[in-house]
Amino acid sequence: MSHPPAISVIVPCYNAAAFLPATLRSVLAQSGFELQIIVVDDGSTDGSPELVARDFPGVTLVRQPNAGVAAARNTGLAHARHEWVAFIDADDLWLPGKLQAQCALLASQPEAGMAYTAWQVWTSSEPEPAAAWLSQLAHQAADRARWQGASGWIYPELLVDCVVWTSSVLVRRALLTQAGGFDEALRIGEDWDLWLRLSRLTPILRVAAPFALYRMRPDSITKAPPDVNYKSLVVTRAIERWGLTGPDGRHARRNDVARSQARTWTDMAAASLQTGALARARGDAFMAVRSQPWSMAPWAVLGKAWVRSCWPGRAS
Repeated sequence: MSHPPAISVIVPCYNAAAFLPATLRSVLAQSGFELQIIVVDDGSTDGSPELVARDFPGVTLVRQPNAGVAAARNTGLAHARHEWVAFIDADDLWLPGKLQAQCALLASQPEAGMAYTAWQVWTSSEPEPAAAWLSQLAHQAADRARWQGASGWIYPELLVDCVVWTSSVLVRRALLTQAGGFDEALRIGEDWDLWLRLSRLTPILRVAAPFALYRMRPDSITKAPPDVNYKSLVVTRAIERWGLTGPDGRHARRNDVARSQARTWTDMAAASLQTGALARARGDAFMAVRSQPWSMAPWAVLGKAWVRSCWPGRAS
């Protein structure tokens, strides 16, 4: 890795004007690097692109009709000119030292072409966290054991869960090209799908410290689940192509994968139940039962769906 490495930072944006300035400031605060910051505006109607053009003239702004986050990230990749690429969504934040920590880890293990950091979920509608909250997180970050996670050839771990979060990733651009970028046909799980493909090409290292904040908005509303269980599709597709064994010979446990698959179907069934789509809830719960018949959770959702179908208002 060159010192300091040049990094292209891709920021997909859709109607994020309330949060985007704080996100960009958190990127600009990463000192010691040549940064190409690319905001890909995915058809915003809230003035996001005008804000970037006015307040961040050094940022590359690319505008496109709304096509989804996978397409926006791929557009950013097409405009990236540096050897390394990082991603951050337009309402997330990096903490100081993120890129430095990742580059140091990658320099110590040059066989790896990708690194991600631990992260902290942050539930807030404020643009930036309070100083006291950040101080508390810094105190927690000192306990490195708390932030350990999958590192190395992590294909088996990725079959069980998406242990990599997009806004924490730093990866060689050549690897992204080799892997084929994000699958724009996936509405959900497009990142998980790409990490699985990359995990066949390179070790993926984890920085055991929270250098990124994953924003959860408290005013988010319940949405109807998608028509396709994309999370299950992503894992099933990987297993059909590569099986349960990673490039280093380690295996994912079949029962662990089945448990994870059942959880995705149970979550979809619960969401369908909450929105009143009872037939969908029954079908999804049945798929969960098929994946792991000895688990109680899918049976419980299936039972609620049948009760509400036969006696509306009885089960909640």
